[in-house]
Amino acid sequence: MRTATAVLLAFAIALAAPIHAQAPTRETALERLKSTDPVERRRAIVQLAQAGTMDDVPVLLERLRDSDDGVREIAERAIWVLWSRSGNPQVDTLFLQGIDQMSAGQFQEGIATFSRVIELAPAFAEGWNKRATLYFLSGDLQRSLQDCDEVMKRNPNHFGALAGYGQIYMQLGEYGQALAYFRRALAINPNLEGVEFQIRVLERLLEERGKKT
Repeated sequence: MRTATAVLLAFAIALAAPIHAQAPTRETALERLKSTDPVERRRAIVQLAQAGTMDDVPVLLERLRDSDDGVREIAERAIWVLWSRSGNPQVDTLFLQGIDQMSAGQFQEGIATFSRVIELAPAFAEGWNKRATLYFLSGDLQRSLQDCDEVMKRNPNHFGALAGYGQIYMQLGEYGQALAYFRRALAINPNLEGVEFQIRVLERLLEERGKKT
């Protein structure tokens, strides 16, 4: 998202002490992430969002289970920042344009923009994910499913796409499938309160259906 990095920096400014003056590096961030001090871990995650790469996502996924609420929240935001970084300036510019179109409700224009992103960078999972989202919002559930498949080929830990499958299958009335995907999303990111709620709803619904049959 365009504002994701800004949000992360705002978190950093709000901390008790400022981030070190020198430019952040992956190495220093990864080292500070091992600290027993949660404030230090938060700063490390902000640094990693600024200087990290997709290779750093696994360590951030681990922090989704951190004992500190703030660390978990910032880690999730940082993961989205890294997922949204293609490494190609032209693609990143188009990606941000697509985000703006999505935010403005310009779904067809956004689909066209993310299709161009996919054409230029087919390995960039987040391009597929954003187009899947727009297909879902446009009511084209089958194309949304197809794009979710492409996301998972490239990023098997994409809890957003897994939750997206759940939403699609709920729309299709395939509640068992929806429940399975929601559980997979929650297994990767246990902080998805909306997904956790959907799981409880579906479990009750399927239990009631089981009683009737």
